[in-house]
Amino acid sequence: MTKAPHYIAIEGPMRVGKTVLAEALARRLQARIVRDAARAPELDAYYKSRPCTEFRLQMRLLHERFQALRAARIERSHLPVISDFLFEKDKIYACLSLEDEELEVYDSYYGHFKAQLPAPDLVVYIKTTSEALRKRLAGHPAGPEGNVSTAYLEGTLRAFEHFFSQYEAAPVKVVRTSDLDVLSRPQDLEAVLEEVARSPGTQFHLPL
Repeated sequence: MTKAPHYIAIEGPMRVGKTVLAEALARRLQARIVRDAARAPELDAYYKSRPCTEFRLQMRLLHERFQALRAARIERSHLPVISDFLFEKDKIYACLSLEDEELEVYDSYYGHFKAQLPAPDLVVYIKTTSEALRKRLAGHPAGPEGNVSTAYLEGTLRAFEHFFSQYEAAPVKVVRTSDLDVLSRPQDLEAVLEEVARSPGTQFHLPL
């Protein structure tokens, strides 16, 4: 009998429904939830391409994400733990936005923090396309991500694809959501929940 995963991380690019899925999965599994700290004051300036914000933002988010996972005491938790982010995702955005010298400083902190955190038992990667993502961002024009360019979106999606093509720290379930909207359609959310709950530890692709 396959043991259910104790620590599940949900990951994917902006606005694909990570938090919605994490909260629903936490209710389904009666689990605790850890939420991403991606609401730093510098975020608006970053998405508006203002200079001198990238390094400060990345270091703040790196520290806050580390603190959130440490405070959760995942390995000691009697309940399952669902995180709406994967710690390693922080470096995806760092590589996209930092200069080489900044990245060198960032890496020293990243490696120190990562060594202190447990790896997930399962990662759910929510995969989408730039077209689908742009439509969702257009539905939330007031959010900071509404200012991002198509080039930035496509670069982010390529970075996520590259990262997960090499990720081996935990089993990965891939959910394709180009034609699904877990944010506004309950039936789509339920379909994804059923697939995530089925056969823990195996990789799958939800058909388009």
